[in-house]
Amino acid sequence: MPDSYDSYVLFDDQRGRYLVLDIGWNDDNYLHTTPIHIDLISDKIWIQYDDTEEGVATDLLEAGVPKEDIVLGFRHPKIRQHTGFAVA
Repeated sequence: MPDSYDSYVLFDDQRGRYLVLDIGWNDDNYLHTTPIHIDLISDKIWIQYDDTEEGVATDLLEAGVPKEDIVLGFRHPKIRQHTGFAVA
């Protein structure tokens, strides 16, 4: 666990891009990571990266977003058809 870090939520509504950015220190190592990256592309929510415990897709489903509107962008295109979510 990092010694000291801050989390920032970055919104780019003009481009439909949303990120969480963690910056700080873990012992003597500098921490600069993006645990969540979401893009809005062609009326779909693309989860490009998700390093959360429960998963952003779970949160979206609980909020009422249909599976067919969510793309797991971090999954290879050949595998997406088997995820139960949108392929693109």
